[in-house]
Amino acid sequence: MKKAVLLVLSCMLIASFAWAEDVTIEFIQWWAPELPEGSFRAIMDEFEAQNPGIKVELISGPYSNTRDQIVAGAATGTLSDVVGLDGAWVNDLAKQGAIAALDDLMASTNFDASQVAAIIKLDGKSYMFPVASFVYPIFINLDLLKAAGIENPPANRTEFVEAARKLTDPAKNQYGWVLPLSLQTPNGVQNDVMSWVWASGGSMLKDGKPDLTNENVISALKFIESMYKEGLISPGSFAKQEQDKVEEFVNGRIGMMVDTLAHINMIRDRNPDLKFTISDFPAVDGYTGRKGLPYAAWGIGISENSEHKAEAWKLVSYLMSAEVNSKLVSIANAFPGNIHAKPDFVVADELFGKGFEIFQAGYLANEFVGLPVAEELMRMFDEEIQKMLEGQQTAEEAAAKAQAKWEAEF
Repeated sequence: MKKAVLLVLSCMLIASFAWAEDVTIEFIQWWAPELPEGSFRAIMDEFEAQNPGIKVELISGPYSNTRDQIVAGAATGTLSDVVGLDGAWVNDLAKQGAIAALDDLMASTNFDASQVAAIIKLDGKSYMFPVASFVYPIFINLDLLKAAGIENPPANRTEFVEAARKLTDPAKNQYGWVLPLSLQTPNGVQNDVMSWVWASGGSMLKDGKPDLTNENVISALKFIESMYKEGLISPGSFAKQEQDKVEEFVNGRIGMMVDTLAHINMIRDRNPDLKFTISDFPAVDGYTGRKGLPYAAWGIGISENSEHKAEAWKLVSYLMSAEVNSKLVSIANAFPGNIHAKPDFVVADELFGKGFEIFQAGYLANEFVGLPVAEELMRMFDEEIQKMLEGQQTAEEAAAKAQAKWEAEF
């Protein structure tokens, strides 16, 4: 009898130890919805199989919703263990003490940092690895293009405006271009406004400081203002967020939009009948230099308040390993975060192959990454752009007022 009791107690003790060692880490990100259904969960399952005792709970949602959850979690100290990051958020989150410096974790596991394509740092400390990077070309509805009698995608700004005119038919709720300028999620300033500057080799900075009143920025603002006044942009820009413009494109209401390669699969899934292509970003007329390509990264970091930093780091380093990173970016059709990773999408899919050609011909440009209060800088500029589009001020005045606001932050 005693032996039986001891046996039961022993089993219970072993089970309790096994249960106690099981750790669940939360991973908040917007990546899973942008990948083929179930594919990201499958990668997490493989991680769990290789790391017994660690479970990964994915917290997934659209980009803007995820950003709001991260902001709230950072403010309340309840941020998930592993955090999907946009480079524009890093400065703010690091200064809040919401995300952890990764240097000690790297050192403790002899992690080879030289394999990482880029490390986002602040004050000499490492906070984010780009797991995958996506360029933002122009997406074009081929059926609308054909119906409008346009043979080729626009190669410069003049051709873009001409195409937008032919594609716009308010009676059909159809417009040439879409511009999201929501103040709640102001990344439209980065992706849909400043991209016109970078595509023509321009910059919004000079010696690391704000330079919004230069000719390149003013020219881009006037270009956008002219399209807005002519009614070539779908209505409601001031309330639109990124997912709203994609929704309009998916439903065949937009001829052209600026968007990430990450959305190609999602667009195909949402509307399998939609015929679309991507094209290089139009530059100013006569520009022959290399084009700056707007891009965004799926960045990754770890919460400072995480009670499971070691386990969280295992997941981060797993996703950054050459083999796993190759698999992930191949599924996502992105450019890798590990320099040894070799994605296969370039040859497997014609549209992504075209994206890779665009990438090779230009250079990655996103000057908001790592800037102080980067998202607030976007919002400040957004406010002035909205006033310009409402006719309350000129492009020069909008740039000058945003410049003054930015200088106060720098």
